[in-house]
Amino acid sequence: MRKENIDNTETINQAVGKQTIKFANPPAIISRASVVGQMEGEGPLSSFYDQIENDPTFGMNSWEEGESEMVRRAVQTAISKSGISKEDIRYLLGGDLLGQLIGTTFGVKSFNIPLFGLYGACSTCGEGLSLAAMLVAAGYADNALAFTSSHYGSAEKQFRFPLEYGNQRPLSATWTVTGSGAFVVSSTKNQNAMQGYPRITAVTTGKIVDYGVVDNMNMGAIMAPAAADVIYQCLEDLSLKPDYFDKIITGDLGKVGSEILIKLLRDNNVEIGDRHMDCGVEIFDSEKQDTHSGGSGCGCCAVTLAGYILHNMDQGTWKRILFVPTGALLSTVSYNEGQTIPGIAHGIVIEH
Repeated sequence: MRKENIDNTETINQAVGKQTIKFANPPAIISRASVVGQMEGEGPLSSFYDQIENDPTFGMNSWEEGESEMVRRAVQTAISKSGISKEDIRYLLGGDLLGQLIGTTFGVKSFNIPLFGLYGACSTCGEGLSLAAMLVAAGYADNALAFTSSHYGSAEKQFRFPLEYGNQRPLSATWTVTGSGAFVVSSTKNQNAMQGYPRITAVTTGKIVDYGVVDNMNMGAIMAPAAADVIYQCLEDLSLKPDYFDKIITGDLGKVGSEILIKLLRDNNVEIGDRHMDCGVEIFDSEKQDTHSGGSGCGCCAVTLAGYILHNMDQGTWKRILFVPTGALLSTVSYNEGQTIPGIAHGIVIEH
């Protein structure tokens, strides 16, 4: 039986349930771009990326400068592929894992476009897409660009150990993805011009969820409760069952976190095991690449969405997905002072 899309026949945007917004004229993702490093380019999704760079510094002097260059390339590519000029982009919305968002700041300063700097850890892609869709749907912008990035070298140095230290990683650990994804989100007021693009029909903003985990080498266990919370609430708010979606896709829970997520939802009578996919599991080859539990980082779900996921939607393989980027909200200060590590996740309903 054919499933109808979410009913967006209202003439105004709606706040639905506790945490969800349903858009009357769902904004379209008219362009996207993905730029990744060498290891990601050697993974199973290599054919879906726009650029693969084998130089870890991206031709710059440091990992941090390289991350900014990666951001610049992703944003420029997304604009170029959109067919509109950068002057038509009203707002940039982006963030990364580095202190004071320096990957973002130095990556987009030359574009001279108003910027909202965001921090949602590895859920930043979801935060950026949510806010971009809200701005566009509310009429504050015809076009907004959401982007995010992470880099293995810069993130490991900041949050764990210098790479030269060569520390052993437990099997629960994930590998920070070197990648940047960018998305041009545009108004669909001109319906005829926007045919054929995937649309953001609803967003569910996540809450901070803290189960008291203190192990920064087990990000999946930290983020899974937040993912379970926002998936459950999205389904409740929109009065949907999991089988409405062809795929329910989390950001970077990895193998460990994915198992926890499925169990948490199953305990609440929600079964997603037959349609769940995790970007962190998909992005690397677990047999050939020694990444333990999988991939993580802001760039993980961003480049997977920009490449593999939206390609499958373009091809008609999937028509409706619930995209759930996940994040662990820690800093070196909070962690070293013995604080727990809270998690957060955001839900984005994308329909083609």
